[in-house]
Amino acid sequence: MLHNFVSDLIEHLKNYYTDLVDLTPKIIMAVVVFMISWFIAGRIQVFSGNRLRGKMHDPLLANFLSRLFRAIFMVIAFLVVLNIIGLKDFATSLAAGAGISAFVVGFALKDIGENFLAGILLAFKRPFAIGEIIESGGIKGTVVELNLRDTQVRSAGKNIYIPNALLVKNVLINYSQENYLYQDLQVNIDTSAKIDLAISTVLDVLKSTNGILKDKGRNISAQASAISGNGVTISISYWIRTDSSPSDSEIKSNVILKIMDSFQQQSIPLPTNTVEIKQSPLS
Repeated sequence: MLHNFVSDLIEHLKNYYTDLVDLTPKIIMAVVVFMISWFIAGRIQVFSGNRLRGKMHDPLLANFLSRLFRAIFMVIAFLVVLNIIGLKDFATSLAAGAGISAFVVGFALKDIGENFLAGILLAFKRPFAIGEIIESGGIKGTVVELNLRDTQVRSAGKNIYIPNALLVKNVLINYSQENYLYQDLQVNIDTSAKIDLAISTVLDVLKSTNGILKDKGRNISAQASAISGNGVTISISYWIRTDSSPSDSEIKSNVILKIMDSFQQQSIPLPTNTVEIKQSPLS
């Protein structure tokens, strides 16, 4: 009994060894083909990206399409690798049953498929371009790249990856217009101050601040917009370029500092809170 068991085990091991020897060249060939395909896919992405950027003048869409071409090529290479290993029937059934497979995989990987389709929509609709400042879902930053699954933005020195589906579903704010950014802020002054003097002082500050545009159609503005018991509100607006220095945060900081300094020189008072303390008589 034990002798028969050992004999069967040895026979099975011999068969496995023979099958492994027969399969080893196929596995090596499949690995080589996959590595070559990976290299060619990278070259396709670089070549198509350069050609598309030269003809389309839209780096965002060009980069997205080049990644899409690379992904399609790798899918074809994967089917070829399956055929080399000997899984021809599996590869054929996989390709023939693409509809059912797509349904099963799509249901299992719903978020990935949703973000991929949203990326295609964003690439062709182009609500933003590289270098523009956008905000969606409380996240604000400069667009760096549009990937197959997410959009990379940079804010405060951090890279943030927003799923493409969220940009399609949520409200998307584009603060830039062809590398132009609109900025606004508000300043409160005391009701006893001379409003005309305060407005002219703010306009002088905007005109003298480096980085603020004075082009026709992108005018600077300073207007009294509200009044309350605490003071008068002056609304300030101006345009800057996003592709040059200083940055938008530096320009806004310079504007605020210059306005405060100018108000002090012009003796323009800011609102103050008066607290009245009443003392009740002792019993």
